[in-house]
Amino acid sequence: MRVIAGEYKGRILKSPTDNKTRPTSDRLRETLFNILNPLINSEMRVLDMCAGTGAIGIEAISRGAGFVSFVEISRKSCALIEENLDLLNIPETQTEIFCISAEKFLSREKEKSWDMIYFDPPYQENYSLVFNEIGDAESKLLADDGLLIVEHHSKNILPDLIGEIRRWRIIKQGETWLSFYEKN
Repeated sequence: MRVIAGEYKGRILKSPTDNKTRPTSDRLRETLFNILNPLINSEMRVLDMCAGTGAIGIEAISRGAGFVSFVEISRKSCALIEENLDLLNIPETQTEIFCISAEKFLSREKEKSWDMIYFDPPYQENYSLVFNEIGDAESKLLADDGLLIVEHHSKNILPDLIGEIRRWRIIKQGETWLSFYEKN
């Protein structure tokens, strides 16, 4: 796995030694960031949920995002994210790592919202708790002009409308799909 573009282009990221983590492929990350690139700036706040190796958040920082929050339930994966950030010498002022479930993280009080939320849970998980929290009319998790992007298996059909957010695009790459949501 490598960083595709930006400040850390070509740098190799450490991968998990087990088969429990399913890293987003380089090809899918490249497709994703070709879409996102015009939106990324130094003010952008990114939330990488079920972050695994941290590759999505690291790619966002490499391309100019100002701050990334990584959320991952696995302690091994949290340590791997920290290793990857240290390997690239990414300043600690640009990142934070939470070693808890996405559901627990979202239930905590937030001071600021995120411009982009990337959610890549295990494919067999029930996504509804996270969707309902982000889509709630009272939720301040997603900025008014922010994006929620969900990576999921093609057999896991996601709703087009969840509370205050609606799906406006699907990218299909084999059995992996990316669903793009925004506020209504």
